Amino acid sequence: MEEHHGARVAQAMAARLKAALDDKGWSVAQLSRISGVARYTIAKAIAGDAWPDLLTIANLEKALDCDLWPGRDV
Repeated sequence: MEEHHGARVAQAMAARLKAALDDKGWSVAQLSRISGVARYTIAKAIAGDAWPDLLTIANLEKALDCDLWPGRDV
């Protein structure tokens, strides 16, 4: 059975978020302070246990200075 497109998007976004944190050398707590997004929300997004809303994604992208949304090609 083919994996659902939404699941692929969520996995790709979680991977991008983790990679961006690693690239910056930041902890989840640091990103939380800078972005204003709760640590719990960030941790759940990285783990793939939660799907952040658009405002949350926008705040994370601004703080990390990168695109997290993977686009249509996922």
